[in-house]
Amino acid sequence: MLYAILIGALAGFLAGKLMKGGGFGFLINMILGIVGGAVGGWIFGVLGISIMDGIVGDLITGVIGAAVVLFVAGLFKK
Repeated sequence: MLYAILIGALAGFLAGKLMKGGGFGFLINMILGIVGGAVGGWIFGVLGISIMDGIVGDLITGVIGAAVVLFVAGLFKK
């Protein structure tokens, strides 16, 4: 559980840096990153895609999921 939170928080931070406009701020990006990690795992599971095993694969999946969550949240921000 702690592992998922840490990876998700790091993924949210990185996704916020990658997204145009920087996302929603450090804390919200980290929270959305934790949610995004779950979303990324779900998306890749549905599509049958496995990036890598281990921390690097989890981080890549989390960053992609967090970017999706930040993008969708940005649509509602306006």
